[in-house]
Amino acid sequence: MITDRNVESDGLGPSLSRNSNPLSFWTSDGVQLEDFTSWEKASQSRFVNLLLATAGAFPLIEQAEHEDQQHVTLFVHGYNENWKDAVRFYQNICNQLFAGDDSLGVCVLFTWPSDGAAAAYLPDRVDARRAAPDLASVLSALYDQMLDAQTAAATDPDKACRAKTSIIAHSMGNWLLQKAMQIAWTRKNQPLLVSLVNQLLMVAADVDNDLFKGGETTDKGDGDAIANLTYRVTALYTGRDPVLGLSAGLKHFGKRRLGRSGLDRTTTPPDNVWDVDCSSLIAADAENIHSAYFSQPGTLKLMRELLRGADRQVLVNAGIAPAQRA
Repeated sequence: MITDRNVESDGLGPSLSRNSNPLSFWTSDGVQLEDFTSWEKASQSRFVNLLLATAGAFPLIEQAEHEDQQHVTLFVHGYNENWKDAVRFYQNICNQLFAGDDSLGVCVLFTWPSDGAAAAYLPDRVDARRAAPDLASVLSALYDQMLDAQTAAATDPDKACRAKTSIIAHSMGNWLLQKAMQIAWTRKNQPLLVSLVNQLLMVAADVDNDLFKGGETTDKGDGDAIANLTYRVTALYTGRDPVLGLSAGLKHFGKRRLGRSGLDRTTTPPDNVWDVDCSSLIAADAENIHSAYFSQPGTLKLMRELLRGADRQVLVNAGIAPAQRA
């Protein structure tokens, strides 16, 4: 777990840390992750070394079988999540996708200081924006590590990276990620077509649905940063999401939410960005549709195959992903 929340005696608080280094790093072997005593604080160097050791133990996969390569995945939670809520959400994702014989690898939680109150939508949006530089620091460090691994592999194939990098962002976590990726891209001199992230899943994204309106041009906007740092971006959405309906009503920017309406079809997104209408994959009687993606068999299967890197048309032909809109 990586966080910029303030550290309290019994957990992580709802505000940014005010230390000179706001990020803190944590590991746990516990079963009940919401029990703060199950977490051990680690220095950044120890945390990185542990993560590298975990990824280094993944099997080295031939390129022709890349879909079986395991992942280091970052999960960024959304709005209205106090620390315990975020950890429960994270533990469910780990249980569904990163556990057992078919584990996709290892998942790291990035938890930012959401207030954990339904009435705190606008304060949470401000907090997410303020946390962006901290998440950008994580992404920048990951970028540097990736380039170092590529350089080493050029002279010694045995040193090739054994893990893909991927991100799952939910709800307002996508707003935080959007701003963080722009900062990271700018810090790295706006590299073009150097993928930091293999697969990005923007789940119920609480961002404008014309985020990628720049298309294949380089406009240096937030969508441009995301598209250039990512091999493939998939936006999972449903018009049945009442939370994002409320979100759109709180904004007066004239744009729909990506997680409720899908990509803006009046613009042409980059070729590596697509959307999936998950309405038919979520049960009619599902509770809390905004978060139901992480409990429904159909959406969980889709997310697994997306992270593995299965081709989008293969997913549609197999009925795992519904057919795309014209």
